Amino acid sequence: MMLRYALRTIRDRKSGFLGALLALMCAAALITACGTLLETGLRGRIATERYAGAPLVVSADQNVHRTTVKHKGNGETKAKHKAKPVVERAWLPAATADRIRPLEGVRKVIPELTFLAEPVTEPVDRPSYGHSWASASITPFTLTTGRAPATADDIVIDRGFAERVGLKPGDRLTVQSTGAPRSYRISGIAAPAGRGELQQQTSLFFLAAEAERLAARPGQVTALGVLPAPGTDPTELKRRVERALKGTTAQVATGDDRGPVEFLDAAGARTKLVSMGGAMGGTSLLVAILVVVGTFALSIQQRHRELALLRAIAATSRQIRRLLGREALIVGAVAGVLGSLAGLPLATWLHSRFIDMGAIPANLERTAGIFPAFAAVAVTILGAWAAARISGRRIARIRPAEAMAESAVERDRPARGRIAAGLVLLAGGGVLVAVLSGLHVEAASTPVTFLAVVVLATAVSLLGPLLIRMASALLAGPLRLAGFGGTLATANIRGNSTRMAAVVTPLTLLIGMTCTVLFVQPTLGSAVRNQAREGTRATWVLATQGPGIPSVAAETVRTTEGVTAATEIVRTTVRVGLDKYRAQGVTQAGLSRTWDPEVTGGSLADFAADPGTAAVSELAAERLGLHPGSTLKLHLGDGTPATLTVAAVYARGLGFGDLTLPHDLVARHMDNPLAATVLVAGDSDRGRLAAALKKFPSIAVLAPATADRLQADRQQENAEVNYLAMGLILAFTAIAVVNTLAMSVSERIKEFAMLRLAGATRRQVLRMLRIEALSILLIAAVLGTGIALAVLTAFSIGMTGSAAPTVMPVVYATVVGAAALLVLVASALPGRVALKARPVEVAASQR
Repeated sequence: MMLRYALRTIRDRKSGFLGALLALMCAAALITACGTLLETGLRGRIATERYAGAPLVVSADQNVHRTTVKHKGNGETKAKHKAKPVVERAWLPAATADRIRPLEGVRKVIPELTFLAEPVTEPVDRPSYGHSWASASITPFTLTTGRAPATADDIVIDRGFAERVGLKPGDRLTVQSTGAPRSYRISGIAAPAGRGELQQQTSLFFLAAEAERLAARPGQVTALGVLPAPGTDPTELKRRVERALKGTTAQVATGDDRGPVEFLDAAGARTKLVSMGGAMGGTSLLVAILVVVGTFALSIQQRHRELALLRAIAATSRQIRRLLGREALIVGAVAGVLGSLAGLPLATWLHSRFIDMGAIPANLERTAGIFPAFAAVAVTILGAWAAARISGRRIARIRPAEAMAESAVERDRPARGRIAAGLVLLAGGGVLVAVLSGLHVEAASTPVTFLAVVVLATAVSLLGPLLIRMASALLAGPLRLAGFGGTLATANIRGNSTRMAAVVTPLTLLIGMTCTVLFVQPTLGSAVRNQAREGTRATWVLATQGPGIPSVAAETVRTTEGVTAATEIVRTTVRVGLDKYRAQGVTQAGLSRTWDPEVTGGSLADFAADPGTAAVSELAAERLGLHPGSTLKLHLGDGTPATLTVAAVYARGLGFGDLTLPHDLVARHMDNPLAATVLVAGDSDRGRLAAALKKFPSIAVLAPATADRLQADRQQENAEVNYLAMGLILAFTAIAVVNTLAMSVSERIKEFAMLRLAGATRRQVLRMLRIEALSILLIAAVLGTGIALAVLTAFSIGMTGSAAPTVMPVVYATVVGAAALLVLVASALPGRVALKARPVEVAASQR
């Protein structure tokens, strides 16, 4: 019976349920899209290209391991093993091949070298790597024209690259590898046998001896390709190889597992996508709960009289709850199915946008499983049911007489439970803000930042009626100056505080979340650039659009007249224990002339004089318990362990990273050992430096201020990924604002008719609506700005040590202006529609 009545109610009150349906659809679409990204990070396929011809690939372990032993009280021990990936490629001892070659079923073992090799004179639209021609059979590559490399001056290029840039055998090609740029003669063009062209990379092949020189890893290889003998079972061969490599750290990959070995960036992108999808999904779920509960609360409030009449004709509390629950289940099921279907193309679009922005590589294939869609439907149905139960709790619980009274006049104050819950969440938000001010790592502070915004916005939702009444009392005087419309608007805001609170909540969340998203990155980025600017003593900065600045170029600058020091800087990430730290490697000679990290302990001179030392930031020193003279044990970018002595502690860690290490130590263990930048001190002018660097046309001589602006542009590009991710949540919130306003205004058709019958003109009613909308905007702007300011200030204190977040007035004004436009349009359009009907007919139909 209740199901039939619920279906009839939905059919007769389509407009009232349409708002809830739209909110739930958007929530389901967002959850499906985020879930698909999360699943792609967990199970996304990374297709191999160069290793396609080798059924088995042996590579080095790409993880740092740590085992902790916990002693229990009964004398037993429990060992816990953890592993974390390193950011650079770990290399394998070449002698590992000797363990594999004698095995039964092994036809051939192919040593593979992969190293930086980027054409300088031709445009490159994808990563470019160098290899030994001896490993061409691992794909396999075969010559289509020309011949194999015969001298160190020869190079073979892949056919796809040759066709894109119009090269042929006999042409010269300048290549920037790990050392100085060098010109090579193209001896041949090769293509994968029986397969299409390479899609994710450009391959350049050198003579074996030249490839070993360029790789600069004597006695090591990138990987080993194992070709089985005819008739050998690959699975059985894998077991034999694993047994032969027991006791080493070598890993054996087959099938789709070869892709992550070939493409380290794709493997790292998986972790990034899991983190991004989880953060987006978690935030969107919290926002969806807040929005959906508010939408259902408004919907049920608009049906208060209907539900009160049901109570008055003997409907029990249980029957009301069942009715609301079944309505919610029907709406939730329809919205869940439609929203999850809409979420699939949304996930495809998101995936493609992340690829275009460079956040993830194109060869990380999107996984289109059914689990995210089913999860979205389940969450939507459950969320709708829970929202309806929460929103209808009071109408189902109170006595019928009270229900009839409240259907005519709003209660004087919210229920005690609602106020108590609001105060608890307000206190919880305050705790999160306090915790945020003590977090100094971006990975830890970012999720807390957005969680604090949602918790505080939820507190505003619960305390909304009280806040609205307080605000209406403050606005009463100014609104009277607006005449008749202002007086009516004041009465409406004060007398319908619960309805107004349902509108203010998503608008507060929209303004607060948008300001937080837009100003978090500038707050951190500004502090980073300020420290880097204050700590740079150099007269000039060398930068390049290519892979980096070779040491030979830096040495050329050092010998230029007027130059007193040139500091090469490489950047990577290292692990101390299992924790990641940003690190830079610097050439130590003349360091104090180009760099001032604001040393607070030890001596920069001691660091510059000893290649076995390190300088650490104050934050890293505090976290690791270090001081000058302490021993620092770490794993370099490729997982190689190193032990150094701390020589200095510095304050400008945001600008220069947590750890500063000797340049050669860091560069030897990086995939790209070229300097990211070179700081030049002295009185040499730009023209003299440019002339000295004439052989390196891709290197630019910049003033520090210009380099700072370029750094700001790069930070903006990196922030665009976060803006896109959070932009979807903000778009959902904006839709909720429009949806809630439209629901609120469209249900006031009787009120508007009575005002018209009392003598108010259509223009006066619309003016009243505009004043109400602007009043709501003002209240939401104050609350949203207050939330954002509290959260951003705490974030700034924790990350930069300053209580002054970076807020751009023009951007803030744009946010509030966009919110104003949204509110005015969302209230004016349904208001005009509601006023089209003749007042007498409306009054008669509503009796």
